[in-house]
Amino acid sequence: MYKLLIRPLLFLLDPEKVHHISFKLIKFVSGIGLAGFFQSIYFIEDQRLEREVFGIKFKNPVGLAAGFDKDARLYNELSNFGFGFIEIGTLTPKPQAGNPKKRLFRLKADQAIINRMGFNNKGVLAAVENLKKKHKVIIGGNIGKNKNTPNELATKDYLICFEALFDHVDYFVVNVSSPNTPGLRELQDKEPLTKLLKALKMENHKYAQNKQLAEKPILLKIAPDLTDAQLMDIIQIIKESQIDGVIATNTTIARENLKSDDFLVEEKGGLSGKPLTRRSTEVIRFLSEKSGKAFPIIGVGGIHSAEDALEKLDAGADLIQLWTGFVYEGPALVKRINKAILDQS
Repeated sequence: MYKLLIRPLLFLLDPEKVHHISFKLIKFVSGIGLAGFFQSIYFIEDQRLEREVFGIKFKNPVGLAAGFDKDARLYNELSNFGFGFIEIGTLTPKPQAGNPKKRLFRLKADQAIINRMGFNNKGVLAAVENLKKKHKVIIGGNIGKNKNTPNELATKDYLICFEALFDHVDYFVVNVSSPNTPGLRELQDKEPLTKLLKALKMENHKYAQNKQLAEKPILLKIAPDLTDAQLMDIIQIIKESQIDGVIATNTTIARENLKSDDFLVEEKGGLSGKPLTRRSTEVIRFLSEKSGKAFPIIGVGGIHSAEDALEKLDAGADLIQLWTGFVYEGPALVKRINKAILDQS
């Protein structure tokens, strides 16, 4: 139904407008009592799907990636589509509008999206207010820095977000890999990244002790454009900083072998969707094999089918996330993936 009827109508409109319309529709239908209906269609309840990763028990291994519910407005409603976890953000200390519009583009011939949103969000404190509702799903908090914060002061921005969200999310994701904030990817270099992660790890320990709570898992989200040498650095940094895992991968700035018109391909921003399928799986396999499976990996990038998901799990991912695949394939994709995992068990 989604691909035959709903998607063609949505794809007639500007993609950013569609995102806002979709949010209003999801909120409306949930508000009139249809949440249970969607849950009955899409959610598979089966103990064989449960995964315990970095100390958290997930009902199933399929999550919604950051960028869809930036401000934590619809995490409970979105979980009715079958997700085992929802990642909010990327959040910054201060609200920011993001980059000028138009900044979101569909490459339908490639089943892809280019975005240069630029961490548009209402600020971490607005998200905290939204997160005060009771959660019925595992929540990850994806954090970043404000555009105007220089890199030498970036650690402070991440710590502000970390402290604000600590009581409200189940795990953290450090985003230094978006291509849409000027200079952000420079924080992936070994020295600044090690410094940042160690500062967050120290704050995690101190904050947990003060509150007499367990520390929250911290993950690093990396770009698919890193070289093998840089990936080896990432493995070393994770071991040295003792953070809990990796999300592989963010969007890419590469533009190889695309079928869409040149005017779309040449748009600046991060590319997601099917063109990223192979590369993100390669990164997952590299990290898993070269580290000796030393840390958990959440695999994301180009998952448009159950087969794509299984490939990432076979490559070494412990959990997976959807974003562009969810847009192109609809919520039935979550169910198909979970069903395929059960068929293999």
